[in-house]
Amino acid sequence: MSEQRLIKKYPNRRLYDSQESTYITVAEVREFVVNEISFKVIDNKTGDDITRSILLQIIMELEADDEPLFSVDVLSQFIRNSGVKSQEGFVSYLEQGLDLFKTQQTVAKEQMATAIGTNPMESWLEIGQKNMEIWSDMQKDLLKK
Repeated sequence: MSEQRLIKKYPNRRLYDSQESTYITVAEVREFVVNEISFKVIDNKTGDDITRSILLQIIMELEADDEPLFSVDVLSQFIRNSGVKSQEGFVSYLEQGLDLFKTQQTVAKEQMATAIGTNPMESWLEIGQKNMEIWSDMQKDLLKK
């Protein structure tokens, strides 16, 4: 894995990529996320880690589009579960669910790549079986907490 990129945010609201020695946009930071490039954003004046704020800014910009990712109900659930005793369980559940989704996407892509030369029904049955195993493991982990 490559080294984490350091992005500095200056008072003029500009972002500076220390590795490339150039100013970048929030859209370029989004590309880091999409391409799974590890980075950390710090406020150049205070030294505070503001990575989460930048990620939330990216989400806000995405949500302003015509086809938002989150429904009102999902956003309401985030707010309801913020700051309550069950927040840790809620966050863990979301993280595991997103990991499951990513795993399913990877498996589906791999299976689709090989499905051309094999029986597609067998591939889908195998994906279903793997998903059930992952879901079962996730539920067991969640119940342990």
